[in-house]
Amino acid sequence: MKSLCGADCANCQWNSTCPGCSDEKCFIAKYIKKDGKEAYEEFKQALIGEFNALGIPGMPKIKELYALVGKYVNLEYPLHNGQTVQFLDDNSMYLGNQVVCQSKSGRCYGMVACPEFLLVCEYGENGEVPELVLYQRR
Repeated sequence: MKSLCGADCANCQWNSTCPGCSDEKCFIAKYIKKDGKEAYEEFKQALIGEFNALGIPGMPKIKELYALVGKYVNLEYPLHNGQTVQFLDDNSMYLGNQVVCQSKSGRCYGMVACPEFLLVCEYGENGEVPELVLYQRR
């Protein structure tokens, strides 16, 4: 079964906890239902353009954003005082991608977006040692 956003729900590891297309936590489904698939694709392309325009050193241009469950990408970022903080809602849907850093071996950039913000982070294998690079309101 494919969702409105094109995700393969039947094969998704988060299928049992996903907010799904009819839930209020899925801005993607709401966007498609309200404005249509073409407008959603234009919105995605605008987000891709915003990420690519950031000019973050070592971050390659992205070409696609994928629907992601917050629980999958909600990393804990260490603060200077020793505490950690998460910026996402585990039960919400986001658009995002991961690319390999061009300047740091073994590190990746992760990017997550929704209508309200862009988030870019850097991390090692399996999300280890995450560092917040950018959190920007749209």
